Amino acid sequence: MKQPNIVLIMTDQLRGDCLGISGHPDVKTPYLDSLAAKGTRFDRAYSSCPSCIPARAALHTGLSQEHHGRVGYQDLTDWNYPHTMAGELAKAGYYTQCVGKMHVHPLRNLMGFHSIELHDGYLHAYRYPNTPYYESQKIADDYFYWLSQEKGIGADVTDTGMECNSWMARPWIYEEACHPTNWVSSRAIDFLRRRDTSRPFFLMASYLRPHPPFDAPQYYFDLYKDKPLSPPALGNWEDSKELTHLGRIYDSPTGPLDPELLRQAQIGYYACITHLDHQIGRLIQALVEHQLMDDTVILFTSDHGEELGDHYCFRKSRPYEGSARIPMIISGPSRLIGGAAGQVCHSVAELRDIMPTLLDLAGQPPIEGLDGQSLMPLVQDPSIQLRTYLHGEHTLGIHSNHFIVTETDKYIWYSQTGEEQYFDLSQDPHELSNLIGEPHFQERITFLRTALIQRLSDREEGYSNGQQLITGRPPQTLLKSVLSH
Repeated sequence: MKQPNIVLIMTDQLRGDCLGISGHPDVKTPYLDSLAAKGTRFDRAYSSCPSCIPARAALHTGLSQEHHGRVGYQDLTDWNYPHTMAGELAKAGYYTQCVGKMHVHPLRNLMGFHSIELHDGYLHAYRYPNTPYYESQKIADDYFYWLSQEKGIGADVTDTGMECNSWMARPWIYEEACHPTNWVSSRAIDFLRRRDTSRPFFLMASYLRPHPPFDAPQYYFDLYKDKPLSPPALGNWEDSKELTHLGRIYDSPTGPLDPELLRQAQIGYYACITHLDHQIGRLIQALVEHQLMDDTVILFTSDHGEELGDHYCFRKSRPYEGSARIPMIISGPSRLIGGAAGQVCHSVAELRDIMPTLLDLAGQPPIEGLDGQSLMPLVQDPSIQLRTYLHGEHTLGIHSNHFIVTETDKYIWYSQTGEEQYFDLSQDPHELSNLIGEPHFQERITFLRTALIQRLSDREEGYSNGQQLITGRPPQTLLKSVLSH
């Protein structure tokens, strides 16, 4: 069978529950809902190391975090991997193009793509005065370079006054066509015009939003500013001391102390999502106009989620659902993907599964040594269980954490304090009740804890001796497998 075209739509910081078709009470996503209604939605998909860099390492390599070596967020470390998603698809005959965010190092590292039109968003590490010329975002980032040509040499996304990790929100100040979300769609659509029509293509449209700054155009703020919005999830185990201490800081990991500012953050976040959805709609309509939809498979996902005030947390890197659970959809003609339109698969999936899935779609045999598995058998039969559990983690100072998540529950261990949590997700999807001390769940908790002990038993940090978890071992951001390259 002829190889299908493949479009990977990647977003940044989009929660797994923030789709209309997922039953979210507030946010509207008609185009993404359409993709899900025509394909398979994986409602138990996760990012096993939920921040931008390690999540994208899993995406591009098909490896788990202990094998790609990035277990926390750290810039300025070279990306050198023998097999990459785009590289393997290029070997299979695809013309490969990325538009938007890569967040690798060096910034112009192709990671196997034939071509990249880059927009990484505001990255502090590439803005400092000692940054080499070709690594400066104003030079290396195509969107920033384009914006300065359009609006003047001093123009920047920071002109709104919003910061790239902040909970503050306000509408975009330039015309909508200059917004980075529109730019990614525009450049992706232009790729369709100038592609080599004799070859199948792999297009990665990689959007920055809804990652802060929450700066959608005014129209999208207006959709939500007068709506009653559901409050963040707060359980019976919460501690607000950190919020009281940090909640007046503009980029606080707790979010704002002022409830009105939290509401503004929700408005801004949802505005960015619907704006993103409409721009994805532009890309879908372009595929229709180019008569490509009958030969194209679309996979949609995000690198991680956004806590948005849940459990007095903001941004990501935590083990909770708002941070670690992500949307994932495979959509396309039934003759290309099979399965029933509109079906939902509950198996635990992860970003590492995307590379083997795309290679499977391209008709390529599995690559030895990958940790991910193709999701295509689950499209054929959603009742298949891909894995019994998933191990996730993130280095985060005193909040460094590990978790074991299944289709129905989750065990969490904070490596620096020894604190444990257990949530019965089948009955408590918002993690409101910590059941770690409940006698009825002790056998199950022991099973999940033992799974974590085994997963960590050979790790260089010394978190486990094979019999028990060891609290207080210094966490690392990069494992030796990365540093040795």
